[in-house]
Amino acid sequence: MSSSHIKRLMMPRSWPLPRKSNIWVQKPDPCGHSMDKCMPMAIILRDVIGIAHSRREAKKILQTRNVCVDGQIETGAGRGVGLMDVLTVGDQHFRGVLDKNGKLRYNEISAKAAGSKTCRVSGKTTIKGGITQLHLHDGRNLLFDENPEYKSGDSVVISLPDQKITAHHKFEEGATAYLIGGSHIGEVATVRSHEIKRSSKANEVQFDEFGTISDYAFIIGDAKDIPLEVKA
Repeated sequence: MSSSHIKRLMMPRSWPLPRKSNIWVQKPDPCGHSMDKCMPMAIILRDVIGIAHSRREAKKILQTRNVCVDGQIETGAGRGVGLMDVLTVGDQHFRGVLDKNGKLRYNEISAKAAGSKTCRVSGKTTIKGGITQLHLHDGRNLLFDENPEYKSGDSVVISLPDQKITAHHKFEEGATAYLIGGSHIGEVATVRSHEIKRSSKANEVQFDEFGTISDYAFIIGDAKDIPLEVKA
């Protein structure tokens, strides 16, 4: 079997697929998401959303050029679609989220919600010419002539598909956080304090009833931004 596949027993725990139905499962093509935060397009269409009944049918759907990710037409069966990505199939729109069991779900959203996406700032660097490059959680990079106010851990809302920043959510007391790791994964909570460690230890964030490391907190504007419930 080629390197484009892995054994199902070794696939990420976040994939909502049976482990013993087949030996192999396709890996997502390299993208900005880690493998445990995304799934290949064909598997999503066939096994998660259920629009296709087979991999062959999923490929035919992709060939119609009616499938988009973040507003861009996608035809690759292995294209990784991950956390907070917007998947559009015809007139239907879905957003990738992690549920309270830590499983990736692609829940239906409105056409209005599909016009934007919240991205976590993972860092920023200065490149040649004094240009500031902002790194986002999905592998996206945005360039600025001047050093913007955005900091690691903050989130920005970008419009799709033109990638213009329309809102900024700071990682601060009172911010709304969506948990993407730990024992409270999939929950939405309000930040009460944010402690930055001056050592190799992970930064910590405290909520009303629990605390966790900062890497697990994905700042959002409102709990409604996360479609945790599947539409009937």
